[in-house]
Amino acid sequence: MSIPRKTLKGRIVLIYFPFTNLTGRKLRPALVLYDSGRDVVVAFISSRIEKYKPETDILISKSHPEFHLTGLKTDSVLKLSKIATIHKRLIAGEIGTIGEQLRNVINQKIIKVLLV
Repeated sequence: MSIPRKTLKGRIVLIYFPFTNLTGRKLRPALVLYDSGRDVVVAFISSRIEKYKPETDILISKSHPEFHLTGLKTDSVLKLSKIATIHKRLIAGEIGTIGEQLRNVINQKIIKVLLV
């Protein structure tokens, strides 16, 4: 699949996300944090909200006014502790985007996580 030249930053995509031990991969939603052209930096999104950690994660609930933009099906957690750089060829598709409110919350959390 050929990915268009548009920037994917801020888009929610489906990717083959590698397991942390690199023994496999699974198709998962992820937020593109940075698009370098060939590669993208993505943060894992999980529907397992019981594993939400407020110090590193962002809850994206169905009640959020921008949830409908995301393309997600259920309450989800953006895991800023699960970030990877991947080649764009691993992107299987695009399902949505984040709105300005969520973008601001995510940017603030990234700064806080990285400054610790």
